[in-house]
Amino acid sequence: MEILAEDRQVTRLGAGVFRSGRISQEAKQFVCENLARMAQVYRRLDVVGVRAVATSAVRDASNQQDFLEKAAQALGSPVELISGQEEARLIHLGVQTRWPQTSKRTLVIDLGGGSAEFIASENGLLTEAFSKPLGAVRLTEVFLRTDPPTPIELHRMDEYIEEKLASPLKRIGSRQFDRVIATSATAAALVCAVNRIPRARRDEADRLRATLSQIRRFYFDVRGHELAGRRKILGIGPRRAELIIAGAAVFLRALDAFKQHSLYYSAAGVRDGIIADLAARGVGRELSLLTRDQRKTVEQMAQRYGVQVPHARKVAELAHKLFEGVQPLHKLPPNAGKLLEASAYLHDIGHFVSDSSHHKHSYYLVAHSDMPGFTDQERQIIALLCRYHRRSMPTVRHTPFQAMDPECRRTVMLLAPLLRIADSLDRSHEQRVLDMDVQLRNGDVALVLDSKADTDLDVWAAERTADVFREAYMLPLRLTRTKALKTAPGA
Repeated sequence: MEILAEDRQVTRLGAGVFRSGRISQEAKQFVCENLARMAQVYRRLDVVGVRAVATSAVRDASNQQDFLEKAAQALGSPVELISGQEEARLIHLGVQTRWPQTSKRTLVIDLGGGSAEFIASENGLLTEAFSKPLGAVRLTEVFLRTDPPTPIELHRMDEYIEEKLASPLKRIGSRQFDRVIATSATAAALVCAVNRIPRARRDEADRLRATLSQIRRFYFDVRGHELAGRRKILGIGPRRAELIIAGAAVFLRALDAFKQHSLYYSAAGVRDGIIADLAARGVGRELSLLTRDQRKTVEQMAQRYGVQVPHARKVAELAHKLFEGVQPLHKLPPNAGKLLEASAYLHDIGHFVSDSSHHKHSYYLVAHSDMPGFTDQERQIIALLCRYHRRSMPTVRHTPFQAMDPECRRTVMLLAPLLRIADSLDRSHEQRVLDMDVQLRNGDVALVLDSKADTDLDVWAAERTADVFREAYMLPLRLTRTKALKTAPGA
């Protein structure tokens, strides 16, 4: 995953909520101004999916609906109020994406402003999740009224934390975890402080450890400092100093309760989980697929010219998998996937005229047909893809290709090899390739085919397209089959 842009702004929505039960007008305005500013950034990146979530403080606010409406207006996208369970799921997904724990029993503790999430997982799978009102802002506002806090304030806060930890402890149990992972800015400050890392170099704390004894010493020391003194502690920072006592108390009591000896900090969080979740859901994928009306147009056209529709559909399916799989290489806009899919339906219509040079006849029929749902330029690109789905690739003698603008010519050059591969993988017209996984490795592109039938002919045909693929993508193409069948030789 490659980060294109990121920003972070502490909002402290809970500061007002935990006192009055409402999000203050000042906090609402501050958040909306920042959302509007962030929206300007992502709109310039032409994103295909947006998800904005609100968590604990908004869950507790009596004016949550008004806030959600104003925030959505500022952002230009809906703002979703998520439950503590969904928040925990996203945090777990974010941690697993950034730092997979595939063979461990793991406890993740995320300490936000209003709540703390306790998430147990086995072998990378979430098993239990709890959201408790133990956020650092909430605890500070409710219990720590003096600076430094008095012993009675600290005692009451500790008792409250232990009370809220009782149900997660009962369900999760105190059986030893392989690793405890803490997320959030408070966790970062704590790990930075015990490891003597300046706040400006907080990224270096990712995956670093803080032991129980270090956290205990830190807590008993920091709770005796006034705010001015806490701000001078290396690694904490001026604003985090306001919350560090409550935050350290939660981590200390949690480690004690679960009988764990240390925790590791992870820079992952809800944001990472949201992004991973959007990717897993295929958000934006529809932008590279034909619309219902476009698919109707090309299917009817294919049937009119006697094309075997099952073959066309299989070629379209494989072509789209290739388009998505090598997207990091071609970097074409999503709409190009629609043109590839359309050409997969129409590349064989030239057989209606003659089997000889049918690719040229396919070009002519598409270029001169009325195709509702496609622009003239899109129709010309589809026609050229049909023209180059076999035999020679474009040359200076091919006037229709040379007449296109440079970006359109690049699109054809990068999509034509994908259409050739997809068509070859159903050379038998019997849809023997059930599925395909595209793997970008160091130095080549591997296609792993899933089939329960004999695909020797299809693989042989696809291997013959390897040279064209190499010329377009500057990488070799390799085809293999799942372990149930023998491995095909490299192309």
